[in-house]
Amino acid sequence: MDVFALIAILFLGGMALQRVPAFPRDSGMAFNMYVVYVALPAMVLRYVPTLPLSTKLLTPVLTPWLLLLASATAVIGLGRLLGWRREVVGALLMTATMGNTSFLGVPMVQAHFGLEYVAYALLYDQLGSFLILATYGAVIIAIYDQQDPNRDASGLPSVKAILKKILTFPPFIAMVVAFLLRGTLFPEWISSILVRLSDTLVPVVMLAVGFQFRFRLDASYRGPLAAGLLIKMVAAPLLTLGVVRFMGLSGAAVDIAIFEAGMPAMVTAGALSMAAGLAPRLVASLVGLGILLSFGSLILIKILILL
Repeated sequence: MDVFALIAILFLGGMALQRVPAFPRDSGMAFNMYVVYVALPAMVLRYVPTLPLSTKLLTPVLTPWLLLLASATAVIGLGRLLGWRREVVGALLMTATMGNTSFLGVPMVQAHFGLEYVAYALLYDQLGSFLILATYGAVIIAIYDQQDPNRDASGLPSVKAILKKILTFPPFIAMVVAFLLRGTLFPEWISSILVRLSDTLVPVVMLAVGFQFRFRLDASYRGPLAAGLLIKMVAAPLLTLGVVRFMGLSGAAVDIAIFEAGMPAMVTAGALSMAAGLAPRLVASLVGLGILLSFGSLILIKILILL
C-alpha cells in the first residue's frame, strides 16, 4: 500500500511540475532517458540472474506476442467495418497492441504483488513488449509514415536498422548479461549499487509519466478512443485470463502475465505514433486517459487473478 500511495503522489507531482517554469517542456524525455539507460538496466541485473528457470517462464514471454496477433486483428477488422481513416488505424495498431509494461508495469507489479514478482514483469517487457516495439512497431511506423529514413526500397525498415535498435537498447543488453551471469554472486559493493539505482526507477518513472500526461479529447475520435481502451485494457487481460485458466496454468509468472496484459498503451509507442503524424490527438488521449483509468482497472484485474 505504501508503494501504491507513492505512485499516486509522484504521478500527481509530475503533473504539477508541468506548471513549474523551471522545468523545460522536454524534461519528461530526460526522465525517460535516465530510466532507459540507468534505472531499468540496474533492475534487470538485480533480479533476473536469480530467477529460477522453468517452463512457466514461457507464459510472460509468449503472452504479449499472442496478444499482439489478437489485438492487431481486432483493430484491422474494426477499421474496415467502421471505415476508420488510415491514420486512425495506424495509431491504434501501435497503441492498442503494446502496453506500458515497463515504465508503468514494473512499479505497478511492485505495488500490487511485491518485489519478488518484478523479474517476471521484466521478462514480459524485455522479451515481449520491447521486442514487439522494435520489430512490429518499426514496421507499422514505416508503413504508415513513408518519411521514415530507415526504410528500404520496399518501403519497410531495413533488417539492419531493426537489429541495431534491438541490440543497442540498454535494458535488452542488461537482460542478455543477466542471463549470462545466472548463478553468479555479485560482490557486495556491486549489489549495493544495483539496489540503489534500481530503487530510483519507481520515483523517476512516475514523475515522468505525470509530467507527460495530457488529456485532450477530440469528439471525432471518441469511437476509436473507446475501442483502443477496451481492446488494450479490458479484452487483452480477459483473453489472457481465459486462456491460462482453460490450459490449467497457474503460478507467479502466469499471474504477472495476466496483470501486465491489462496495462494501458505504451508511452513510447504513443510518442512514435505522434511523431509519425498518426492521429496525435487520439494517441495523446488514449495514452493519458489509459494511465488515469489503470489505477482502478488494475485493481479489478488483480481481484480476478486472485479469485
